[in-house]
Amino acid sequence: MAIKNNRHETISNLLKFILVGGAVAIAMTSPYFLTNILFKKSFRRSYKNLKEKKKFYNTFYYLKRRGLIEIENINNQIYISLTKEGKQCAGKYQIDELSIEKPSKWDKKWRMIVFDIPEKYRIKREAFRGKLKELGFAKLQESVWAHPYECDEEIDLLREFFGLSDKNLQLLLVENISNDYELRSKFKV
Repeated sequence: MAIKNNRHETISNLLKFILVGGAVAIAMTSPYFLTNILFKKSFRRSYKNLKEKKKFYNTFYYLKRRGLIEIENINNQIYISLTKEGKQCAGKYQIDELSIEKPSKWDKKWRMIVFDIPEKYRIKREAFRGKLKELGFAKLQESVWAHPYECDEEIDLLREFFGLSDKNLQLLLVENISNDYELRSKFKV
C-alpha cells in the first residue's frame, strides 16, 4: 500500500510540475540531462538516492506511455508538455488537494454557490456536490451552498475542472442571510 501511495505521489508531483511550468524545454546535451535537470537542488533533497531517481525516471516514462505527456525534439531542444488527458489527470490531483484557508478574522460575508447542472450530467452534479461538502460548504438547498471564507480561486478551479459555464455556476458574495444562526454555529463565526 505504501508503495502504491508513493507512486501516486510521484505521478502527482510530476504532473503538477509540468502543469505549473507549462511546456518545459530542455536542451539535449546528454542522455541523462532530463533526469539531471529534474533533480536540481530543490528536488535532490527529496530524491537523494539512486532508487528514488530511478522511480521518478520510470514514472516519467510511464506517463509518456499512458499518453499523459508528450515529448518533442525540435532543434536539439526537448519540449515536454501535458496532453489533454494529462491536463485532466493533473487537474484531478489539484482538485484532490484543494482546501479553503480559514483567515484569522471573518469578514462577515458569505460566499454562496448557486449551480444548475442539467439532469443529463447527474454524475458530474453529484461529484460537484461531493467536492463542496469536502471543502466544508454548508448546504442551504440542493443547489445552493454557503461558506464564510474567501474561495474565488478554488471555485474557479472547480468550474474549470467540471467544465461548468457562468450559466451553470454562480459565486455570490452575500452580506446578510436571514436566520444564519445555524450557519454561524456550524462555522463557529
